[in-house]
Amino acid sequence: MTSAPPPAAPPPLPPAMEPPSWPPPPPEPPAARPQLRRSRSDKILGGVNGGLAEYTGIDALLWRVGFVALTLAAGTGVIVYLLLWVLMPAGPPAAPGAAGAPGTAVEKVPAGPRSPVPRLTVAALLIVVGILAMITRFSDWDIGPRGILGAALLVVGLGLVAAAFSDGRTARGGLIALGVVLSLALVAVSTVDSRVGGGVGDRTYRPTTVAELRDVYRGGVGDMTIDLSRLDTGISGRGLEVRVEHGVGDLDVIVPRSADVQLEGDHGLGDVNVFDRGSETDGFFPGEGTRSWSDDGRAEFVLTINSGVGDVEVSRG
Repeated sequence: MTSAPPPAAPPPLPPAMEPPSWPPPPPEPPAARPQLRRSRSDKILGGVNGGLAEYTGIDALLWRVGFVALTLAAGTGVIVYLLLWVLMPAGPPAAPGAAGAPGTAVEKVPAGPRSPVPRLTVAALLIVVGILAMITRFSDWDIGPRGILGAALLVVGLGLVAAAFSDGRTARGGLIALGVVLSLALVAVSTVDSRVGGGVGDRTYRPTTVAELRDVYRGGVGDMTIDLSRLDTGISGRGLEVRVEHGVGDLDVIVPRSADVQLEGDHGLGDVNVFDRGSETDGFFPGEGTRSWSDDGRAEFVLTINSGVGDVEVSRG
């Protein structure tokens, strides 16, 4: 007699599902943006480029190349660098054993993909500046510093437009900082009126005869003194025209006490003192003393003074 088969085993139960964790973890707060400070660890001279690199996320090498390009193209890279050196506070020193401290290995933290807009913009900027500089150098078309800086600002502006459609703040922050630097350079060039070609260093001129008097005195960067006080004879009715073009630095012009002076010109940044009358720079100033040509209504000296940055003083000797 056969026995009945054993009953089939029940099917296994599905694994129990873990209940979802609730509430979900809060999102991580955005990383705090660093302050614009000069770097204490990544520096060659002052740490300006290292500080700009930490603030914008653009490699410090690109900032250094940009300042070199500004110096070669417009001659203002050094001025802008010194200005930023003065305005940017120094960053805190790196603690021993911390990242960036001397003699400490820096652990590289993998970062997400960066937008290519800043690098492409900087590359286009260098290409445009180089082409314009070559055109100015090897052709009759003199573009000038203002034209080169204006073209550079146009490239940066187009980069900002492209960065507006790119993710991340880094793509826009670096270009904005670069645009600020170029704007400062353009303001400096406009103020100085491209007169830095007069050279660097203090200069003093003391002509003793009318034959030694120059039509134009040019100064670049540095203090300049033009002493005309020895030309106190043989000037009656001459109407000697003297033009002064000065860039950056203090300017001191000394005229004979008895000479009538017709003064005009333009001044940028700094104090002006004309014959102890304040900032009155244009007009007719009669001479002093008993000379026959003093206060006769005719100017013995016609001075045209154009100065960029620095104090200007016109006095009598």
